[in-house]
Amino acid sequence: MAEIVVMYKTPKDPAAFDKYYAETHVPLAKKMPGLRKFQVSQGPVATPAGPSAFHLIAILTFDNMAAIQKAFGSAEGHAAAGDLPKFASGGADMLLFDTREV
Repeated sequence: MAEIVVMYKTPKDPAAFDKYYAETHVPLAKKMPGLRKFQVSQGPVATPAGPSAFHLIAILTFDNMAAIQKAFGSAEGHAAAGDLPKFASGGADMLLFDTREV
């Protein structure tokens, strides 16, 4: 499997972020071809030392890295990526990687 982890930094208006993310961005992202699973954090995102700079973490699962590349190359992937500036006022970091069970 392969995953994308999107770490959304605290936005200027957290309530507006949450509303837009749930009502607009998630439905867009769920249309990406090859998406197997879509998880988001619930409640505060913390570190072992306490609060973090992140408001929300999203984890999207695909079969492999080729499926991620295909998804982002699609019209649906372009729509989801292009939507970020509309709500992620704090910015976002994105990590992509293959996974294996150990």
